[in-house]
Amino acid sequence: MPEGHSVHRLAKQFTSVFAGERLAVSSPQGRFAAGAEQLDGATLLSALAHGKQLFLRFDNDRVLRVHLGLYGAWSFGGDATFRGASSIGAPRRIGESEQPSGNGDAHGGYAGPPEPVGAVRVRLVSAHGWADLRGPTACEVITPAEEAAVRTRLGPDPLQPRSDGGLFARRILSSISPVGVQLMNQAVIAGIGNVYRAEVLFLQGISPWRPGRQLSEDEVAGIWADTVRLMKDGVGEGRIITTTAEARGGRPKASAPHYVYKRTGEPCRRCGAPVLTAEMAARNVYWCPQCQAD
Repeated sequence: MPEGHSVHRLAKQFTSVFAGERLAVSSPQGRFAAGAEQLDGATLLSALAHGKQLFLRFDNDRVLRVHLGLYGAWSFGGDATFRGASSIGAPRRIGESEQPSGNGDAHGGYAGPPEPVGAVRVRLVSAHGWADLRGPTACEVITPAEEAAVRTRLGPDPLQPRSDGGLFARRILSSISPVGVQLMNQAVIAGIGNVYRAEVLFLQGISPWRPGRQLSEDEVAGIWADTVRLMKDGVGEGRIITTTAEARGGRPKASAPHYVYKRTGEPCRRCGAPVLTAEMAARNVYWCPQCQAD
């Protein structure tokens, strides 16, 4: 599913192209008709990402909460003033790369949004652009108080400016659960998914099977710092790329973006040992048995 960097890109795009705009909100497939009616005609005030959750805040004290899950994605378009990606969401649906919207032209030729294609759960339309949501795991209208309650249950988000790395450290170090399990727990740290888990632990030389209590404070601080750095890079790149140019051996980023993720049996880019994989908390985890020895 989309990891935290994609949701932060969504929040930035909604803020850029829709904040301050009065929106026509509808549910072309009909499943969100009651929710759309609560938002139709309201003005979007702001968009915020917390981990994998997106909160769109409107001027009528209503918030649209969206969790894309495995298959959710947003599509965008608009006139010549509309600038942004054409789609952002689940890699299974659209892939990690994001292309410019390319809608409209230099003369403002824009006839409004196209006819809905597929099962569009929610459509947002402003004077200059539109956004369609398909396939989310969660999509609901809530109050600001309910938004606050949802966010309280989440762990710190590495991409938020004042996020608490100390709280993350305390939660990791106080648990006997393997660190690889804890990093996928959104109540411990919000926004990490399978790719960031594998890559950050490789960079830190930590086995995903090591209990949290066996980590040092420096090791946990290193996990946090690398997560912040890599997720910021993900916001800028529009995809997760963790390898250095040296590790890629001169190859393009797209051909060798990761150290261990989905590289089962391939040689480690550092030591040459075959990369291992196993199931951990219902997801595959990847690691190098030499670079990340227990």
